[in-house]
Amino acid sequence: MTTTISFDDYSKIDLRIGTITEVFDFNEAHKPAYKLTIDFGSVGIKKSSAQITSLYSKEDLLNKQIIANINFPNKQISNFVSECLVLGAVDAFKVILLSPEENVPNGTPLL
Repeated sequence: MTTTISFDDYSKIDLRIGTITEVFDFNEAHKPAYKLTIDFGSVGIKKSSAQITSLYSKEDLLNKQIIANINFPNKQISNFVSECLVLGAVDAFKVILLSPEENVPNGTPLL
């Protein structure tokens, strides 16, 4: 699905680099998922859930830099509030996280 948007629409999306600092099993989720705590530097700490258990272990994720949209409204998922959306490529029912090739400061915005 492709919809053309204006640059003004795109500029409303706040994509930032963050580092995962905590990973917990999300046993209450309907599909296997993790609860993530992500450090976005001066932007602050945010929490998110991600259905990435089939490809990533908790150890793989700890201290991993990721890309996330940090200006979506909070979303209640079971007993957890997700505060950002971690980005990934969806390939045949698995999600491959997007991350920078090199470490950059947490909170760095993407263009």
